[in-house]
Amino acid sequence: MWSWVLHRITGIAIFFFLLVHVLDTALIRVSPEAYDAVIGTYKNWVMALGEVALVGAIAYHAYNGLRIIAVDLWSWATRHQRQLWWGVLGLWVVTMLGFAPRHLMLAFAPGGGH
Repeated sequence: MWSWVLHRITGIAIFFFLLVHVLDTALIRVSPEAYDAVIGTYKNWVMALGEVALVGAIAYHAYNGLRIIAVDLWSWATRHQRQLWWGVLGLWVVTMLGFAPRHLMLAFAPGGGH
């Protein structure tokens, strides 16, 4: 059940991120100054943490999507759904441990990206 809930939540979160991303990127055609102003508001610690959450959502959604494909295609995967979900969580943890510390060090460094 939790894999299903998390898959839906991450899917919705990614959808809304993409919607905002398309809208703020479209501003460049309207007014480059407005675009620069909006992008400038993203350079803060809240957004740096939000980027970690976004990468976490994308990674979980992708890994769990592959698990769902395996379960749909192969009977052995259906019998091992729980183990596969733990594998998804393990891959997610490894991905986040590789991404989050480096991203946050760069984002919070003096003169860093945020």
